Amino acid sequence: MVLQTSARILVLGASGLIGRFITDDLRAQGFHVIGVARAFSASQRMTAFDLELPVLAMGAPALSQLIRDHAIDVIVNCLGVLQDGPGSDTRAVHRDFVAQLLNGMADCGRTLRLIHISIPGTAEDDRTAFSTTKREAEMLIASSGVTYAILRPGFVVAPSAYGGSAMLRALAALPIDLPAKDAGTAFQPVAVEDLAATIGWLARRDLGDETTRAVTWHMTWHMTWDVTWELMQSQKVSLGGVIDQFRFAFGTSEMPRVTLPAFMVDLGAWCGDLVNRLGWMPPMRKTAIAELRRGVNGDPTPWMAATGIVPKTIAQAVGQRSATIQDKWFARLFLLKPLVIASLVLFWVMSGLIALVISFPATTAILTSHGFPPDIATPFAAMTSVMDISIGVLIAFRRTCAAGLVGGIVLSLGYMAGTAILTPDLWIEPLGALVKTGPAIMLMLVALSMLDNR
Repeated sequence: MVLQTSARILVLGASGLIGRFITDDLRAQGFHVIGVARAFSASQRMTAFDLELPVLAMGAPALSQLIRDHAIDVIVNCLGVLQDGPGSDTRAVHRDFVAQLLNGMADCGRTLRLIHISIPGTAEDDRTAFSTTKREAEMLIASSGVTYAILRPGFVVAPSAYGGSAMLRALAALPIDLPAKDAGTAFQPVAVEDLAATIGWLARRDLGDETTRAVTWHMTWHMTWDVTWELMQSQKVSLGGVIDQFRFAFGTSEMPRVTLPAFMVDLGAWCGDLVNRLGWMPPMRKTAIAELRRGVNGDPTPWMAATGIVPKTIAQAVGQRSATIQDKWFARLFLLKPLVIASLVLFWVMSGLIALVISFPATTAILTSHGFPPDIATPFAAMTSVMDISIGVLIAFRRTCAAGLVGGIVLSLGYMAGTAILTPDLWIEPLGALVKTGPAIMLMLVALSMLDNR
């Protein structure tokens, strides 16, 4: 039985890796939680209190109204983006939105506490727009006069995987190793359960009747709020050590591995930035590699002393259960997903270009040899070539990829049926081009099934 606590919590960014777990866990702890995100996947819509709102576009008055409508006591801000790109603006998300939120909190007429999820490190070490805008938000909060707790979790280990955590799982499942310098980077993790427990602990600090609050105000209020804590295991560990723990869970510790040269990592980051312009959010981008090489470390002692929480080690967080078959499948397929998408884009675009430019006379000759009049064969060959190219372009962009894959499947089936009726001899030509269309359809079905990110 879950006992309902009196604090009402608003979680911003409730669809993300951290935000989703925190929302569900705080509800299990007994809190009344309103989860807000721009969009939830179908599997994330747990209750009527998961609200889809254009939160980043909401000004201070709209945020104040949201807080008042739901009688919020504690706000947990989990919003964040890795780097600038289509639909992502680090300054707008990390700094400008926090400024609007602080104004909304000041104008709403309620006593509020803000728990802000940030990143470890110091301003002197910040080198990317991601880290500098995160630090600017911290400074805004600290100088705003609101009651706050800034939490700086290390590498967050959660049951689900997204972005960097998915990448590390993939590296653990495949015969690939990072360059020695990157693998040796300090990389202190924290279990997402410890992060959720900390937020629950903070949210309970002001519970009790008014008399209790008045008596304990000066003794406990400022001791447990207006703090900045680094949340991570106290034992030092490297990035390679974290990956090794996942390998142990996956049973791949003894697998022979090939060490990637450093330039391959940089090339992967460059490719990640390129496809980011098409709307994809690959974990390997220049900002991710820069933050990885910077390392993740800090001092969790003040957090541990204040809350009494003993953080799980990476061995406890990852090794508390053996990897399931779905864990292994996900990890193995994660790095294959972009290769599948890229191969399909090249398949459709190149087949269309070859038929339209290089082999156009041969294409029209096939049609005319089967009874098509030249004035029909020429535009028909051009039209099908353009359709092929269009399918490839649709698959290349994240927003239209699903439509492109479905269109590619339908078009392929149409080609197979049409040739069976109009040009059946093509089915037995020596290279078996039409026979290979079937596996291409299967590959598009595989890509369609892997398209979800959350």
